[in-house]
Amino acid sequence: MIEKILPAGVASAELLAYPEDLQPHPAEAHLIEKSVEKRRRDFIGARHCARLALAELGEAPVAIGKGERGAPVWPRGIVGSLTHCDGYRAAALGHKLRFRSIGIDAEPHGTLPDGVLDSVSLPPERDWLARVDGSGLHLDRLLFCAKEATYKAWWPLTARWLGFEDAHITFTIDESSDGAGSGTFHSQILVPGQVTDGGAPLISFDGRWMIGDGLILTAIVHD
Repeated sequence: MIEKILPAGVASAELLAYPEDLQPHPAEAHLIEKSVEKRRRDFIGARHCARLALAELGEAPVAIGKGERGAPVWPRGIVGSLTHCDGYRAAALGHKLRFRSIGIDAEPHGTLPDGVLDSVSLPPERDWLARVDGSGLHLDRLLFCAKEATYKAWWPLTARWLGFEDAHITFTIDESSDGAGSGTFHSQILVPGQVTDGGAPLISFDGRWMIGDGLILTAIVHD
């Protein structure tokens, strides 16, 4: 599914069913030795997807460490992003010579829990949600999913926190006849976007989203 919202040149892999014999890379096992089973499966499954994507890029299936704020540590010359939710794990990777950063996120297609929307959204975003006809799409959860992808694209370039209130997201919606949906989104950054890679400061990100098979997927590929 995730490959449908990624551009050419980005390698991806996903797991919908978890292989019972899947084991962590030997050099990663210490990172999850005290984790609960769900956390272990998410960690192992997402990194398994990352190694499949690395192979697609012609790279070795190396261990993927954990850096500040839990961000994955990619091999030199690689940018990427991991995501997981109930019943789904995925990775999207690309070469740094072509892409500056990647951010993906997956969420179950359901309404956000009570009280969450106010804490993750801006007033103009809530106004849009109140006006738009989503035709059965859980657009509040889509907004949350796009905010998560925005943060994942932002962090590797800035090494700074980006709060939910620090990006204003707008959407286009192209709904299919079967109740699924897809479209684009624009994340306008509302704080200074100085970066650490020598590139232009971040002003905004553009991404794609889709809903299907009970999942919401969002992806930003910034070049």
